[in-house]
Amino acid sequence: MASSSKAPPVPPVPNLAFRRLRGQRSPGEFATAVRRAAREIGEQVSCDARYIGRVESGEIRCPNYAYERVFLHMFPGLALTDLGFTAREHVRGRGAGRQAGSASPQPPDRAPDPARPNHHPCCPFHLGSGGSDSNEESDVLRRAFMTSGTATVAAASLTLGPGSVPAQRRVGEAEVNAVEEAVRRIRLLDDRHGADGLYRRAAQPLRAAYALLDAGTAARRSTADRLHAGAGELAISVGWLAHDSGRFEDARSHYAEALATARVAGDPALEAHAFCNTSFLARDVGRHREAVRTAQAGQRAARQVASARLLSLLALREAGGWAGLGDRAGCEQSLARAHTYFERGSSDADPEWMSFFAEPELEALQAQCWSALGEWARAARHAQRAATLQDRRFTRNLALYRAELAADLARAGAPDEAAAAGEQVLELLGEVRSSRIQAMLADTARVLVPHSRTPAVSAFLHRHASLPHHA
Repeated sequence: MASSSKAPPVPPVPNLAFRRLRGQRSPGEFATAVRRAAREIGEQVSCDARYIGRVESGEIRCPNYAYERVFLHMFPGLALTDLGFTAREHVRGRGAGRQAGSASPQPPDRAPDPARPNHHPCCPFHLGSGGSDSNEESDVLRRAFMTSGTATVAAASLTLGPGSVPAQRRVGEAEVNAVEEAVRRIRLLDDRHGADGLYRRAAQPLRAAYALLDAGTAARRSTADRLHAGAGELAISVGWLAHDSGRFEDARSHYAEALATARVAGDPALEAHAFCNTSFLARDVGRHREAVRTAQAGQRAARQVASARLLSLLALREAGGWAGLGDRAGCEQSLARAHTYFERGSSDADPEWMSFFAEPELEALQAQCWSALGEWARAARHAQRAATLQDRRFTRNLALYRAELAADLARAGAPDEAAAAGEQVLELLGEVRSSRIQAMLADTARVLVPHSRTPAVSAFLHRHASLPHHA
């Protein structure tokens, strides 16, 4: 018998140091502590008991940068190696250059990539070299998106088209984990790079997730519920990519699909999320009455979730609808409710997808309301606070807030300040591809044309005109 030349897979080494740090707390309790610590430093992580289990089993040899910051905040004075992780320089880039079918053995200092046996990435997005490869964290995220997965079967499930899923397939933990991981990775990449380069490639895992719903049978009710929730959240995430890249009818279809999934599953949290995004979309396309009604419907669903932050965001969506209708009183009432809910703080009941909703987003959504009501200077003050408060790592939102600021300043009669804000947006467009942001910047440029004799405005207009694909 011919012997194989491939090296046997290296089993993961349990992370005993991390397990000792958890102490007497359960994995779920420790995950709650991790999320709380993240909020303390303005970080965004989606930590649950499964993630803690993956760390302790040795499957995760080195956390991503967000988790690293949180862990070092929780355990001051300790390094990653003190927490039982492998030093980043030993694992960085470990899968970036491999192609499917490569027989290269895995390095001995890490657990094998669960997706390697069949060479299926969990979510088959091939991002190419677009964006800024000098940004180390974004580069690591892109590689992670292409190479990681929770298990071989999970990875394979997200590469199947609807017609290829076997009838009566048993759906288990691996498939559900893969769907949930797809949602997280889409959101991470959107945070940093915007929607335009992601939308088409996100459709494949979405089709696979719904194929599992159509053809699969779950071993347990809890697994079926998680699969419905994961598929619905994935539909909303893909819908948002369509929304942000100007494909409004596609977005409407995806949001409706998520809402239907929520109704079938009896999932009020998913229903509230679907209504929240539908309201946002309705406002963007000028259906302001629909924006109000869907935000109100979302609030009715959200009352079953016990999340004050979710109710705050939905009240802001309603305020945006009233502002679009020119109803100042309705807008102010909704904004007051939004602040009341927001001031109650975050809680463990907050949905995972709401990690983006902090004070910068609160300020930005208020800016949009006052802008719709024609109060440009007031809108600019809120947009300025949003841009100032926003963590610079979340490039897409930083660009969005600065684009809002530039637009408000231009209409408030401050052309030089608007041009300066616009220049800051242009600096970020190498990393962010968002039709929404490009359209806002193009509109600002049109407003500034009458001021083109001033040096700052002239420089901005010239640079904007030189963009290869500006809107």
